[in-house]
Amino acid sequence: MQVVAVRLTAEELEALDAAADKGNMSRSEAIRAALAHFAA
Repeated sequence: MQVVAVRLTAEELEALDAAADKGNMSRSEAIRAALAHFAA
C-alpha cells in the first residue's frame, strides 16, 4: 500500500471524520470505501 497526501478543507475533514465514525472505521478506511464506490 502507498501513502498519498490529500489536502482537505476543515469542512471536508469534519465530514470525513463523521462518515468514518458512523461506519466505525478509520479515516483511511472511509476514504478507500468512498474511492471504491466512486470507481464502481
